[in-house]
Amino acid sequence: MNHAKDLLQAGKTAIGTSARANDNVPFLANAGFDFLLFDTQHSTDDIKGLARAVSGTRGTTAVPIVRVGDLRPDQICYALDIGAKGIVVPMVNTPAEAADMVKWCKYPFDGVRSSAGMRGEWGEFKSYREYMDAVNTQLLVIPMIETQEALGAIDDILAVPGVDVLLVGPSDLSINLDVPLDYTSATYQAALDKIGAACQRAKVAAGMYFVPPGITPHQLVDKGFRFFTLPWANWATQGVRDGLASLR
Repeated sequence: MNHAKDLLQAGKTAIGTSARANDNVPFLANAGFDFLLFDTQHSTDDIKGLARAVSGTRGTTAVPIVRVGDLRPDQICYALDIGAKGIVVPMVNTPAEAADMVKWCKYPFDGVRSSAGMRGEWGEFKSYREYMDAVNTQLLVIPMIETQEALGAIDDILAVPGVDVLLVGPSDLSINLDVPLDYTSATYQAALDKIGAACQRAKVAAGMYFVPPGITPHQLVDKGFRFFTLPWANWATQGVRDGLASLR
């Protein structure tokens, strides 16, 4: 029901890409990515306007994940109601905020999510209770770590039941560490080491919203990171070029 979560629970790496409302989502969903991440914080897309795009992942193993703009129950509810199988919330700085996120993501009695009928492609169920329990188990809950406050509280945040991935916001974290966009600095690298080690201790996947310049995915894997979004456009362009070259 949630391919990306199955990979993470098996100790493997989940690789996805960012998608927009006007992208060819079925193409991306069938390209082999484990998830597609739709952003409503720093893009012109709004949550309810993503309904058609999210539905374009149905019948594929690519999991639709939505980043909301703020830690608010209405935004989380909107994203879940259009079929998101994962929720990303920015700037989660305390364990209390992480607990609120989990609570608003999950149906009773693991949480307080309001019901609007079966949403998304979760499978077939004998009862509505079975459906809710399956969603509560399979949904990916992904708070973002982007500040020194969150870094200082990382172990307590990771101890919140229901957190699946702790996702680094690379730019904001660097700014909050006073090394803006200096991703290879000793300060920044030490923070990544701390995050990777803490996540491994807590058995929560560490993730990067995007792989920063000067750092490779392999270096992040060595630090314990197992969840990445990678750009797709250059790969698609190269595929077209290779196809044309084979014909010519």
